[in-house]
Amino acid sequence: MTRAPERNAVVIGAGIGGLTAALALRQRGWRVAVHERAASLEPVGSGLSVAPNALRALDLLGVGDRIRAHAAAHGEAALRRPSGRRLARTSTEGITRAYGDPIVVLHRAELVAALVEQLPEGVVRTGSAVRLVDPGDAHRPALLETPAGPVPAELVVAADGLRSASRALLFPDHPGPRYAGCTTWRTIVPRPAGVRPPLGETWGRGALVGTIPLAEDRLYLYAAAWTPPGAPAADGDERAELLRRFGGWFDPLPALLAAADPAAVLRNDVWDLVDPLPAFHRGRVALLGDAAHAMTPFQGQGACQAIEDAVVLAHHLAARAEGGELEPLLARYGDDRLPRTTQVAARSRQVARLIALRAPLAVAARDALLALAGRLPDALVVRAAAPMIDWHPPAGDVAMRPARGF
Repeated sequence: MTRAPERNAVVIGAGIGGLTAALALRQRGWRVAVHERAASLEPVGSGLSVAPNALRALDLLGVGDRIRAHAAAHGEAALRRPSGRRLARTSTEGITRAYGDPIVVLHRAELVAALVEQLPEGVVRTGSAVRLVDPGDAHRPALLETPAGPVPAELVVAADGLRSASRALLFPDHPGPRYAGCTTWRTIVPRPAGVRPPLGETWGRGALVGTIPLAEDRLYLYAAAWTPPGAPAADGDERAELLRRFGGWFDPLPALLAAADPAAVLRNDVWDLVDPLPAFHRGRVALLGDAAHAMTPFQGQGACQAIEDAVVLAHHLAARAEGGELEPLLARYGDDRLPRTTQVAARSRQVARLIALRAPLAVAARDALLALAGRLPDALVVRAAAPMIDWHPPAGDVAMRPARGF
């Protein structure tokens, strides 16, 4: 087999992680092709959070300021009971003061667009299902099967999501993702006139509802409930299911849920990689994002960790230009990322266990502890998030200013 051209990278998947990796690698001198099985990158998904840790990474790629432009003024976020009684509060300005940036919540499609527009035309190839056949090694390239035939690659970035076929090939003995016990609903609605939506989350017995104002007078609504997997609403109307579950919670939550377009309510069971992988690479293949460390959504860090992965991977692979062997560089990437993503995933899982409580006494004890924590100084509450969001890109990397005037 002919050896692949030097510095030729193939990215499997055009999600947040795959696109960020493509942009980061191109800025390090790699030739990159992104293969996405979907027919297009039309707006899909709903809201997502971009915390200060991810904004710092996006600054390296010249898109951080564009994402910051989507930040909406929030004020005070609160954690409440279904009755509306406040348990705890957090000043969103406190996050900015402590970490230099807000937590920006925007539509997933807006982040995808910001990344795609920084890539040259032709880099992202939609409707192109590729399959990893051979991870390669120090003496031969990785091999992929594409619609155009076999393609060798010096590097493969497998950003192929929760059900990653690449992960299954690299680590066939790994048990894969497990059902986290809950399902989620997500949608974006126009902010109703004359209604002041509550900012924050409401926790009930094995259930929650969250509301976050977005730019342009929109509102991101999300909910979760602990229920068996694969059980969509009987009549297919997920808005009606939301109202059935949460219609008795405090006003204005029922009115906000009723404002949702039934066709725009996304329902997804939550799965995560409870068992960490032994490594994030094998041969010439690096796993990234959900393929490497799928986690529950209760800390809003899924996309953020994929963005971190991408810039750390590109940082370590910069040594490839100087003749460094590829596999040791990929091993360094995993050594950096595996402990951190394992910690973040575990923290999200801990929050999930608290929300999942249903027994009245357990819920009462949880709420009492949360109320006690809510009396702590705001600075202490904000600082508790430091293990997640007080992260900085690798030393030596320099933030780039936006290349397109954003």
